[in-house]
Amino acid sequence: MVRNIGRILLVLAVVAIAMGIVFIYQGIAKDNLVRGEMQAEKVTYGLPKEAVARGEVIDTAEKAQKVADTVKEHRHNIAPTYNDLLKGGKYDPTNPQHLTYSQAINLENYLYLGVLALGLTTVVLASGIFMVVTGIATGATGIALLAMARNTT
Repeated sequence: MVRNIGRILLVLAVVAIAMGIVFIYQGIAKDNLVRGEMQAEKVTYGLPKEAVARGEVIDTAEKAQKVADTVKEHRHNIAPTYNDLLKGGKYDPTNPQHLTYSQAINLENYLYLGVLALGLTTVVLASGIFMVVTGIATGATGIALLAMARNTT
């Protein structure tokens, strides 16, 4: 019985480690993808002039959150809500106020989406690491049970 439990734990350990490796790979790959896309967009709003001169761009969750919150604040200075902007009318792309508001909300949503994506990649990466650690612990327990079963026979 102990030998069978040890074998089951070894199988579960291999599965956990394999899944953890996949999660770690996906977390790193998607993090690189999101950061690469953010770097390609070259959003520099809110960065000091020295940082922009060094080629820095908004490519971290923290920077994106700060800039998105700033854009949202500025957008709310135009109108607190989209309905308030339209005042019961229709969107007019020739109206500079409507156009500025829509550009601001697009940038704001892009940045918040980046924050969300980078946060999710962190969770996936942490989950993968946890799976690997759990797999190692499960495997060690399985090996210990097999050794114990071998010594009792």
